[in-house]
Amino acid sequence: MGRIKPKFVKINARRLLEGHPDKFSDSFEHNKQVIKEMQIISSKKIMNQLAGYITRLVKRKEF
Repeated sequence: MGRIKPKFVKINARRLLEGHPDKFSDSFEHNKQVIKEMQIISSKKIMNQLAGYITRLVKRKEF
């Protein structure tokens, strides 16, 4: 079983995917770079959580 993500990570990840669906892919490293370039989050931990959850949503096509 995986770890449970905080609600703010899930909400923000879905907002980012709705606003910029063409920028994200199923690659964690690519998504992390996109979030870093957008300069949304300053915390490395939160940035990685967002990138990981976005990767999961893109792989499942749940956006």
